[in-house]
Amino acid sequence: MKTIRGIGEFFAPLIDAEVDDIGRFRSAKKLAAYAGIVPSTYSTGGKTYHGRIIKQGNKWLRLAFIEAVTPAVAQDPMLKEQYERLKTKGSNRAKVVVACRLLTIAFGYCATAVPLTGAPSAWSESKQSRLSSI
Repeated sequence: MKTIRGIGEFFAPLIDAEVDDIGRFRSAKKLAAYAGIVPSTYSTGGKTYHGRIIKQGNKWLRLAFIEAVTPAVAQDPMLKEQYERLKTKGSNRAKVVVACRLLTIAFGYCATAVPLTGAPSAWSESKQSRLSSI
């Protein structure tokens, strides 16, 4: 977990303690909902509106991933490009999107238990394209 850019020495133990057993979550989306890094939804008349992030999730896990965005963006060009593109809609919104991406990367790392060598920029093109579709 420490090899993921942005997570490092400080957030890795916090994330490990808060997530506990990764097998509890079937997908990264379920883990994101547990952390509270998903938008609230409101539906009326066949239209669905997305609002702010939900606050019912694990506040420590949400804090860890939101705060890990700053060093991750500084270290990883792929995450920096995504952050800069989304920053026009607001820096907080961009942080939440990149935090959700970091959470997805962390879920993949914990679910497979394969150490990352150049996380996440050194991954293959197919893995990057799969992650960008999330």
